[in-house]
Amino acid sequence: MTLHPRRWWLPLCLALSIAGIEAQAATVRLGNIVTGTLLQKDIQSIRERRFEHLVEQHTDFSCGAASLATLLKYAYPHPGMTEESVLAGLLEVADPAVVQERGFSLLDLKQYVETLGYRGRGYEVAPDSLEAISIPVIVLLDLDGYKHFVVLKKAQGDRVYVGDPALGNRIMDREAFLDAWNRIIFAVVGPGFDRQTALLDPRPPLTAHRLHDVVAPVPRQALLDFGFRHADLF
Repeated sequence: MTLHPRRWWLPLCLALSIAGIEAQAATVRLGNIVTGTLLQKDIQSIRERRFEHLVEQHTDFSCGAASLATLLKYAYPHPGMTEESVLAGLLEVADPAVVQERGFSLLDLKQYVETLGYRGRGYEVAPDSLEAISIPVIVLLDLDGYKHFVVLKKAQGDRVYVGDPALGNRIMDREAFLDAWNRIIFAVVGPGFDRQTALLDPRPPLTAHRLHDVVAPVPRQALLDFGFRHADLF
């Protein structure tokens, strides 16, 4: 895969977040299945599964902040990272007048992650190299005229696994994704990256069987290709 660093400004994210009642996982006890036994089974609501390993956006301009919070929370050692904390950090490095007019840009995201000791890298990627993206990254999609940041987890065959901070985890048809994508990815690189992050092992559709999914860490060379340094991997 050939990666071409780029600098750019990206417009305001206009996708609206979906409000809903917070749902929590629970444990169900099943008795009298076998005499003298009690089984316990953890269950998960549909909404909770939809936003599993994903920071949800709560404003119409925070898709970039929520997407970045998702990467920092689930691929780096920042378990307490929230949309609000990223927004606060972005406002410290961004020009308020520009944000009011155009929203946050990937340049803002880049400058913010640098305050945390990471490096933000932008690359142009050819469509036929989509499956070669081996780390979770942020991409911009044009959805019927709405510019929207999401987390690209991985592409596999005709499926593209996306963490959408407004709609939840979803699987896009490859052609639909390519039609909406601007061919740019934004990667956060630096020390502490979890090569076995859950973002790289998204759930298949509820009706599918996981016949081909194999959980494996990201190869070291793949990380180096995206700008990681050897010192970042220890």
